[in-house]
Amino acid sequence: MYAHLRIYTVNKGMMDEWVKLFNEKLIPLLIEADIKVESSWINEEKSQFIWIRSYGNSLDDIEKKEEKFYGSDWWIKNVDMVRSHLAHREILTIESN
Repeated sequence: MYAHLRIYTVNKGMMDEWVKLFNEKLIPLLIEADIKVESSWINEEKSQFIWIRSYGNSLDDIEKKEEKFYGSDWWIKNVDMVRSHLAHREILTIESN
């Protein structure tokens, strides 16, 4: 299984708004693209949102599923608004053993 471990530094004062956006808008869009959100966390300082999203059994699955997600009408219309919540993103591709 291939996944992304994603660490987002959320702009100060925007964590509650980010979590609401993530749960209400992004998760349904990810599900439509067949991307599974395994779990998510907020660090103790409430400055980072850490989550894992999984794709499937090949690296090609990442490309195909992300193309569907990032090519959706909603994402294209709202990408700037979504990313305005984030000061920094770190994305690591990980593989289960």
